[in-house]
Amino acid sequence: MTHLQKIQSELKAPKNQFNSFGKYKYRSCEDILEAVKPLLAKYGCTLTLSDCIQTSGSLIYVEATATLCHEGDCVTVNAQAGIDTNRKGMDIAQSFGSSSSYARKYALSGLFLLDDSKDADASNQHGKITDADKDAVIKLADKLPADKKDAAIKAIQSAPDEITLINIKNRINQYS
Repeated sequence: MTHLQKIQSELKAPKNQFNSFGKYKYRSCEDILEAVKPLLAKYGCTLTLSDCIQTSGSLIYVEATATLCHEGDCVTVNAQAGIDTNRKGMDIAQSFGSSSSYARKYALSGLFLLDDSKDADASNQHGKITDADKDAVIKLADKLPADKKDAAIKAIQSAPDEITLINIKNRINQYS
Protein backbone atom coordinates (compact mmCIF):
# COMPACT_ATOMS: atom_id res chain seq x y z
CA MET A 1 0.00 0.00 0.00
CA THR A 2 1.41 3.39 -0.98
CA HIS A 3 1.73 6.24 1.47
CA LEU A 4 -1.16 8.05 -0.22
CA GLN A 5 -3.37 4.98 0.12
CA LYS A 6 -2.48 4.70 3.79
CA ILE A 7 -3.31 8.35 4.41
CA GLN A 8 -6.56 8.03 2.44
CA SER A 9 -7.64 5.02 4.51
CA GLU A 10 -6.68 6.54 7.88
CA LEU A 11 -7.72 10.17 7.41
CA LYS A 12 -10.76 11.24 9.41
CA ALA A 13 -11.91 14.79 8.75
CA PRO A 14 -15.38 15.08 10.25
CA LYS A 15 -17.77 17.87 9.36
CA ASN A 16 -17.49 19.90 12.54
CA GLN A 17 -18.56 23.25 11.07
CA PHE A 18 -22.21 24.31 10.92
CA ASN A 19 -23.88 26.68 8.49
CA SER A 20 -26.83 28.18 10.37
CA PHE A 21 -28.31 29.76 7.22
CA GLY A 22 -28.42 26.51 5.24
CA LYS A 23 -28.73 24.27 8.34
CA TYR A 24 -25.97 21.85 7.33
CA LYS A 25 -22.65 20.59 8.62
CA TYR A 26 -19.49 20.86 6.56
CA ARG A 27 -15.70 20.61 6.80
CA SER A 28 -13.39 23.46 5.91
CA CYS A 29 -10.00 23.42 4.23
CA GLU A 30 -8.46 24.09 7.63
CA ASP A 31 -10.29 21.07 9.12
CA ILE A 32 -8.77 18.79 6.47
CA LEU A 33 -5.29 20.24 6.98
CA GLU A 34 -5.43 19.78 10.76
CA ALA A 35 -6.59 16.17 10.36
CA VAL A 36 -3.93 15.26 7.79
CA LYS A 37 -0.87 16.81 9.51
CA PRO A 38 -0.27 13.89 11.92
CA LEU A 39 -0.52 11.41 9.04
CA LEU A 40 1.95 13.42 6.95
CA ALA A 41 4.43 13.23 9.84
CA LYS A 42 3.71 9.54 10.40
CA TYR A 43 4.45 8.61 6.77
CA GLY A 44 7.15 11.20 6.02
CA CYS A 45 5.12 12.95 3.33
CA THR A 46 4.87 16.61 2.41
CA LEU A 47 1.75 18.40 1.27
CA THR A 48 1.83 21.67 -0.63
CA LEU A 49 -1.02 23.89 -1.77
CA SER A 50 -0.85 26.56 -4.43
CA ASP A 51 -3.27 28.77 -6.34
CA CYS A 52 -3.33 30.24 -9.81
CA ILE A 53 -5.85 32.84 -10.96
CA GLN A 54 -7.34 32.02 -14.37
CA THR A 55 -9.84 33.57 -16.73
CA SER A 56 -12.21 32.08 -19.24
CA GLY A 57 -13.94 34.83 -21.18
CA SER A 58 -15.30 37.16 -18.50
CA LEU A 59 -15.18 34.45 -15.83
CA ILE A 60 -12.42 34.75 -13.21
CA TYR A 61 -11.59 31.66 -11.18
CA VAL A 62 -8.91 30.27 -8.93
CA GLU A 63 -7.34 26.91 -9.65
CA ALA A 64 -5.94 25.30 -6.52
CA THR A 65 -3.36 22.53 -6.62
CA ALA A 66 -2.76 20.05 -3.80
CA THR A 67 0.45 18.02 -4.14
CA LEU A 68 1.44 15.13 -1.88
CA CYS A 69 5.07 13.99 -2.11
CA HIS A 70 7.07 11.15 -0.59
CA GLU A 71 10.74 10.70 -1.52
CA GLY A 72 10.35 12.48 -4.85
CA ASP A 73 7.17 10.64 -5.87
CA CYS A 74 4.33 13.16 -6.10
CA VAL A 75 0.61 13.09 -6.76
CA THR A 76 -1.23 16.28 -7.73
CA VAL A 77 -4.94 17.17 -7.79
CA ASN A 78 -6.47 20.42 -9.06
CA ALA A 79 -9.83 22.04 -8.30
CA GLN A 80 -11.41 25.30 -9.40
CA ALA A 81 -13.76 27.86 -7.87
CA GLY A 82 -15.25 30.95 -9.46
CA ILE A 83 -14.46 34.39 -8.08
CA ASP A 84 -17.25 36.94 -7.77
CA THR A 85 -15.48 40.28 -7.49
CA ASN A 86 -18.79 41.95 -6.58
CA ARG A 87 -19.77 39.55 -3.80
CA LYS A 88 -22.04 41.37 -1.37
CA GLY A 89 -20.43 42.06 1.99
CA MET A 90 -16.88 41.20 0.86
CA ASP A 91 -14.05 43.30 -0.42
CA ILE A 92 -12.05 41.94 -3.35
CA ALA A 93 -9.36 40.33 -1.17
CA GLN A 94 -12.01 38.46 0.82
CA SER A 95 -13.69 37.30 -2.37
CA PHE A 96 -10.42 35.93 -3.76
CA GLY A 97 -9.54 34.36 -0.39
CA SER A 98 -12.93 32.69 -0.06
CA SER A 99 -12.69 31.18 -3.54
CA SER A 100 -9.11 30.05 -2.87
CA SER A 101 -10.15 28.29 0.34
CA TYR A 102 -13.07 26.63 -1.45
CA ALA A 103 -10.92 25.40 -4.35
CA ARG A 104 -8.21 24.16 -1.95
CA LYS A 105 -10.83 22.26 0.06
CA TYR A 106 -11.96 20.41 -3.06
CA ALA A 107 -8.41 19.73 -4.24
CA LEU A 108 -7.68 18.19 -0.83
CA SER A 109 -10.97 16.29 -0.90
CA GLY A 110 -10.05 14.83 -4.27
CA LEU A 111 -6.53 13.94 -3.20
CA PHE A 112 -7.60 12.23 0.02
CA LEU A 113 -10.90 10.78 -1.31
CA LEU A 114 -13.08 12.65 1.17
CA ASP A 115 -16.74 12.06 0.44
CA ASP A 116 -18.91 15.16 0.39
CA SER A 117 -22.08 13.44 -0.80
CA LYS A 118 -23.92 14.64 2.29
CA ASP A 119 -22.25 18.05 2.16
CA ALA A 120 -24.29 21.13 1.37
CA ASP A 121 -22.47 21.46 -1.93
CA ALA A 122 -23.92 18.12 -2.96
CA SER A 123 -27.46 18.90 -1.84
CA ASN A 124 -28.22 22.62 -1.90
CA GLN A 125 -29.67 24.49 -4.84
CA HIS A 126 -27.72 27.74 -4.36
CA GLY A 127 -26.15 28.62 -7.70
CA LYS A 128 -27.64 25.60 -9.48
CA ILE A 129 -29.62 25.94 -12.65
CA THR A 130 -32.96 24.43 -13.50
CA ASP A 131 -34.37 23.33 -16.86
CA ALA A 132 -35.96 26.77 -17.16
CA ASP A 133 -32.53 28.33 -16.58
CA LYS A 134 -31.06 26.08 -19.28
CA ASP A 135 -33.80 27.21 -21.69
CA ALA A 136 -33.00 30.84 -20.89
CA VAL A 137 -29.30 30.24 -21.49
CA ILE A 138 -30.08 28.52 -24.81
CA LYS A 139 -32.04 31.63 -25.84
CA LEU A 140 -28.99 33.71 -24.98
CA ALA A 141 -26.85 31.33 -27.03
CA ASP A 142 -28.94 32.28 -30.08
CA LYS A 143 -27.23 35.67 -29.96
CA LEU A 144 -23.75 34.12 -30.27
CA PRO A 145 -21.87 33.84 -33.56
CA ALA A 146 -22.85 30.65 -35.43
CA ASP A 147 -19.62 28.79 -34.58
CA LYS A 148 -20.11 29.46 -30.84
CA LYS A 149 -23.90 29.01 -30.83
CA ASP A 150 -23.86 25.31 -31.71
CA ALA A 151 -21.13 24.63 -29.15
CA ALA A 152 -23.05 26.48 -26.44
CA ILE A 153 -26.32 24.67 -27.10
CA LYS A 154 -24.57 21.30 -27.21
CA ALA A 155 -22.86 22.06 -23.87
CA ILE A 156 -26.08 23.16 -22.20
CA GLN A 157 -28.15 20.24 -23.46
CA SER A 158 -25.53 17.69 -22.36
CA ALA A 159 -25.35 19.11 -18.83
CA PRO A 160 -26.71 17.15 -15.86
CA ASP A 161 -29.84 18.56 -14.20
CA GLU A 162 -27.99 20.19 -11.30
CA ILE A 163 -24.91 21.73 -12.80
CA THR A 164 -23.42 25.04 -11.76
CA LEU A 165 -23.15 27.99 -14.12
CA ILE A 166 -19.35 27.80 -14.01
CA ASN A 167 -19.53 24.22 -15.28
CA ILE A 168 -21.86 25.31 -18.10
CA LYS A 169 -19.27 27.90 -19.13
CA ASN A 170 -16.53 25.26 -18.98
CA ARG A 171 -18.63 22.93 -21.14
CA ILE A 172 -19.22 25.71 -23.66
CA ASN A 173 -15.46 26.25 -23.87
CA GLN A 174 -14.94 22.47 -24.18
CA TYR A 175 -17.21 22.30 -27.24
CA SER A 176 -16.04 25.49 -28.90
